[in-house]
Amino acid sequence: MLSIRRFSSRRAKVAVAALAPVAALSVLTAVSAPASAAPGCSVAYTSPSQWQGGFTANVAITNVGDAVDGWTLTWSFPAGQRVTQAWNADVTQSGTEVAAKNVSYNGSISTGGKVEFGFNGSWTGSNPAPEAFSLNGTPCTGGVVPTTTTTTTTTTGTPPTGSLPSSFRWSSSGILISPKPDATHPNVAVKDPSVVYHNGKYHVFASTYTNGYNLMYTSFTDWSQASSAPHHYLDRTAIGTGYKAAPQVFYFAPQRLWYLVYQTGDNASYSTNTDIANPATWSAPRNFYAGGMPQIIRDNIGNGYWVDFWTVCDSAKCYLFSSDDNGHLYRSETNLSQFPNGFTNTVIAMQDADKNRLFEASNVYKIAGRQQYLLVHEAIGTDGRRYFRSWTAPQVTGPWAALADTEANPFARANNVTFPSGQWTRDISHGEVVRTNVDQTMEISPCQLSYLYQGLDPNAGGEYNRLPWRLGLLTQTNSTC
Repeated sequence: MLSIRRFSSRRAKVAVAALAPVAALSVLTAVSAPASAAPGCSVAYTSPSQWQGGFTANVAITNVGDAVDGWTLTWSFPAGQRVTQAWNADVTQSGTEVAAKNVSYNGSISTGGKVEFGFNGSWTGSNPAPEAFSLNGTPCTGGVVPTTTTTTTTTTGTPPTGSLPSSFRWSSSGILISPKPDATHPNVAVKDPSVVYHNGKYHVFASTYTNGYNLMYTSFTDWSQASSAPHHYLDRTAIGTGYKAAPQVFYFAPQRLWYLVYQTGDNASYSTNTDIANPATWSAPRNFYAGGMPQIIRDNIGNGYWVDFWTVCDSAKCYLFSSDDNGHLYRSETNLSQFPNGFTNTVIAMQDADKNRLFEASNVYKIAGRQQYLLVHEAIGTDGRRYFRSWTAPQVTGPWAALADTEANPFARANNVTFPSGQWTRDISHGEVVRTNVDQTMEISPCQLSYLYQGLDPNAGGEYNRLPWRLGLLTQTNSTC
């Protein structure tokens, strides 16, 4: 998705399955404080997000004894889980034994007071909750009971044993999502989708176009319902009217917030929400870059446009990718604890002298079960049609090695896609892998990929903004697992 501009060429772009819920686990333990000075605690342990090989946990300590000045909570993982990153506590681990110590700002817990921290972890085989906790050496004993919590549901089971293929084959649905014009939104296109599967529903965000760009949201339990599901226009929320396009949605586990990232013409912007299923409660836009476009982008963008922002985080940092329609892919970074603030150190992550070969619409994913990342980027082929190239790397920062990156061997292009219901498009354009792990790590299984994309009638023409883009679904047919 680009920012606002006009072209004489119709190919030039304008600028400016069913998953069972994973129950959250909770350990509630308590020691009653006697009349004399004594320690006592209760601990609530919840796992709101779990996926193949990984999980997020939240821990709440309530002090039911005397006031505490400095604390260490210890426990043992029953199935060998490992803590990979933590927030609001300093966490160390030796074997199965874990110790979480207060940080500078949360060491004091008054009687009846509470302190919370969280972490991401890894697991193999199973992911049961710890059975017992101790606070400063005093056991917090009790049984395991369920706790009411909003679960962020993702794929469970053993880690995937397959790998990404060196070439891809896909089958495409027909058109699944089309514009739904109303009195104030006479839309002609729906495009640039972002999609997650959460709590038994697919949640899709996309750009719409009338006489300008804005955003929409729709949800459904099965793809057969996609065409009839209502559209919620986000210009009716605090996101507001005006140019908004190319959304990306994900759950930022450290803050327990959903983020919607999008372009606003002169910056990368975001809104937040505690409930992805309630489109009315997205917050007003805020910018990622306080100083606007970084200088390195100004120096290299030429006649291109700054577009298509993509967020992905590892255990220490978050990264913000963007494209410029001029052969450059950029990457900025900030510490995980600072997100969404502090993006800096903007670099050129990839470039191509032929701008059409590295045009826009990047995706970066962590491959589950492997120390591997997948980069997908849209290109314009020699026939003027859109398609996707792909690379892999051991880290978000690279180095990137070609996977399926040519017109003859693409990630996704009309020549490696079949259309059982008839070929309704020759463009495979701006889209996303359907994610069942919804958090900031962007982790996906290498098995049986699905990709929601935009396409259009091959005979359509005219100004790019008003081209009749529609959404369809690719299903991988040559999975290795």
